Parts: sequence; structure tokens; C-alpha cells
Amino acid sequence: MTSAADEAPPPQAPAPTPPILQPTAKPAWWLYLSALVAVVALGTGALLWQKVQAMQENLARQSADAVGQSTDAKTSAHQARDLAMETAAKLAVTDAKLTEVALQRAQVEELIQSLSRSRDENLVVDIEAAVRLAQQQAQLTGSIEPLVSALKMAEVRLGRAAQPRLAPLQRAIARDIARVQNTPLSDTPALLLQLDELVLLADELQIANAVGITAPADTLARKPQEAVGDWWWRVLAVLREEAKSLVRVSKITEPEAALLSPEQSFFVRENFKLRILNARLGLMARQIGPARADIATAAESLTRYFAPQSRKTQTAAALLRQVQTKMRTLDVPRVDETLAALSTAAAGR
Repeated sequence: MTSAADEAPPPQAPAPTPPILQPTAKPAWWLYLSALVAVVALGTGALLWQKVQAMQENLARQSADAVGQSTDAKTSAHQARDLAMETAAKLAVTDAKLTEVALQRAQVEELIQSLSRSRDENLVVDIEAAVRLAQQQAQLTGSIEPLVSALKMAEVRLGRAAQPRLAPLQRAIARDIARVQNTPLSDTPALLLQLDELVLLADELQIANAVGITAPADTLARKPQEAVGDWWWRVLAVLREEAKSLVRVSKITEPEAALLSPEQSFFVRENFKLRILNARLGLMARQIGPARADIATAAESLTRYFAPQSRKTQTAAALLRQVQTKMRTLDVPRVDETLAALSTAAAGR
């Protein structure tokens, strides 16, 4: 058995120690430079630290300001959003009201146009009624004054209305006024006087086959200076006059006049007077056509049955010719152009 001393390893040789380096000597200026650099570094670090702290404070302050501004911005955004929503709602209400106002305006314009159209239609209807009434009055009275007055009044009313669509009607009225005023019209009272004169003259007209009326012979009466023995001459003179009255020679161109009996002659004369009186009544009633026909029949009867060589017959024939000439201008001119323009205006064209 081995002992512990035998089993212990052999001692090792100690390691050689390194040589101790002896510090070399440094100059003194280097120490000063190092101290100076250290002081500068410390100052710089202090300055940088202060700047960093200032920057941190600025960043913190800016961050706080940014947070406040962000909060204000969010508040402003919410307010703007609410305002936008409110504005949108108000705009929608405004659009609705604007649409309603536009609709009301269109309705008002349509109503105004309807009222204006109704006023124009009423004006046209009034003018048409006045013109037609004046036309009837002019035809009844034989005077153009009612017609001219109605046309001038219509022209004045159209001038006051000042509607462009009624300008053709105004021009038609102006043309009708000029035409009516320039139309010659006979005097009806003068014609009535001439017809009265013809009626009075009819009793004195001589029938073509009438026997001449001889004056009563006074040859049988004894003259103061005449002798008693001359009565034979007076008897012969009376017989000669009677013989002359028994035979009459005349020229009658119309056979109807030659065959008239005394009773028929009376009726011929009365028929002539009735024709004249009928013409007078037709003239007063403004029935110009029948009056002209009666005058033409009276003129034909005068030429056929009455003695043409008689002075009174010639006077009656001259009066009848004058009456016929004047009756050609008795018709009151019509205002057909104005009535046509009124119909067009009433139709709205």
C-alpha cells in the first residue's frame, strides 16, 4: 500500500515573472492638455445636456400644444361637421322652398297670362258687340255716325291696352274708319221729301188714253154787244166744238194704256201712289232692296200708262230718276275686315 505522500505529484517549477515595466516619464504639458480636453468635454457635455433638456421641454410643450390643437381641431371638425350637416339640411329646405317658389311663380305667371288673355278676350268681345250694334244702328238710321263713333272708340281702347297681338285688329279698324268716312251716302230725309212730292204729283198725272177735259163752252150765252140774229153762229160754234170732242187722234206706244177703262185708270193711278208709299216705308225701315224694287216698278208704270208728253209726267219721271240714283248710295258700308280681325283675335290666333 502506497502512501499519500507517494502518490502526490511532483512539485512544478515556478513560472517566470514578467519583467516589470517601469513607467516612462511624460512631459507636464500633456497632462495639462488632457485636463483641458476633459474640461472642454465636460462643458460640451453639459451644454449638450442643457440643449437636450431644452429640446425635450420644447418637444413636450409642442406635443402638449399639438395635443391641444388636435383637440381643438377635432372639436372644430365636429363643429364643422355639425355645421355642414345643418347647412345641408338648410340647403335642402331652401331647395324645397325654391322649388315651391318656382312652382308658385309659374302658377302666378300662368294666372297673369290667363288674366291678361281673359282681359284681352273680354276687350275683343266688347269691341265686337259694340261694332255689330253700331252696324245695325247705322243700317237702321242710314247714318254712318254710330259706326264711325264705335270704330274710333274701339281704336282708343286698343291703344290703351297696348297688346302686340291685337295690332292687326287695330290696323283693320283704322282702314275701316278711313273707308267708311270716304264712302258717299245719300241724304235719307231728302229722299223722303222727293217721294212725298211724287205722291202729291200722282193725282195730277195724265193717263196716256185719257180724253182731254174741255172747258165749259159759254158760246150760247148772249153777249151784250151781240144782236139777236147772231144766235145761229153761236149754235154752229157749239156744234163744231162738240164734234171736235167726239173724235180724238193720239199716238199711244203702249197697248196696255190704250185699252185702259176709266175705272182701270183710277186703279193704275192708285197703284202708282201705293208703289211710291211702299218705297217710302221701305226706305224708313232701311229695307233698301224692296224700296228699289218698288221705285223701279213705279217708273215702269209711269212710262207705260201715263202720257209721256205731259209736263207733270216728265217732272215725275225726272224725280224718279233722281230717287233711283240716290238710292244706289244708300247702303251703309260694312266693316267686314274689322269683324274678321275680331274673330281671329277672339280665336287667339
